[in-house]
Parts: sequence; structure tokens; C-alpha cells
Amino acid sequence: MFHKAVDMRFLEGTALEVIFQDGKVKRYDMAMLFGKYPQLRALEDRSLFLSGKLMGSYGIIWNDDLDIETETIYEDGMTIREEEPAANQAAASAVASARAQSGMSQKQLAALTGIDQSDISKIERGVSNPSVATLERIARALGGRLSISITKAT
Repeated sequence: MFHKAVDMRFLEGTALEVIFQDGKVKRYDMAMLFGKYPQLRALEDRSLFLSGKLMGSYGIIWNDDLDIETETIYEDGMTIREEEPAANQAAASAVASARAQSGMSQKQLAALTGIDQSDISKIERGVSNPSVATLERIARALGGRLSISITKAT
């Protein structure tokens, strides 16, 4: 299973903080990889380090030679806190999971719903906030129904 990153920030030195869709926040110092991958030492240049971008939800890239999979950060990073996943993250996870269980591609779901494939991708990555009507269309296309619950926080 891949753990999707939804946001990141740069810390001191060559350390990163990455927020994952499940609410886990992981800290990872790229310096841990310098012995194994000497080319990553280039990240000691602060301006280069700060130029990194979260690409999709599966990797951080600095240039053609320097990148890291966010799964490595999830598996090897230190959990520094857990946050309640945002509402759009809960919807993202539910849509992605239901689509995967149906064996349907994003393109196939797009054809059934009339929702652009790129918008389905954004919903599944948690970077868009779909309307209830959009979620209902997706649920129907996947052979399910939309269920919303409100629970009192403890």
C-alpha cells in the first residue's frame, strides 16, 4: 500500500516534514541517505534543498538527479504527531479505495460520471473539495451510495 503525501515543509538543515493522507506527520532527514547516495549531498546547498517540490503524492523532486519517494519517508521517518485527516482527505481516501475495490481506472470512472479524469485524480489526492453532488455521482458510478455521518468530537 502506498501512503499518499498531501503536504510538506522544509525544516532546518536537510530535514523535511511530510503530512500524509492518513494524518500522520513524519520527519525525515535527507542526510541519512548521504552515505548510500552521495549525490544527495548536493541538498546541503540550502537554496537547492528549498527548491524541492511534492510531485503528485508519491515523491519529492529537486531536479533530474535528486528525488525521494514519499513511501521511504513514511516507512523510515519519525512520526512526530498525528492529525485528524481533513474532511477532503477522508473523501479522497473513500473514493480512491472504492474505485480500487471496483477495479475501475480513473479514466473509466470519468467516462461513467462525466467528471474529468484530472478532477477525479484531484479528489483522490485530497487536493480538491468535491461537492456532495459530485460525490453522489461517483458513488452511483461505483455501484454504491454516499453516506455522510456527523459525530460529536470527544
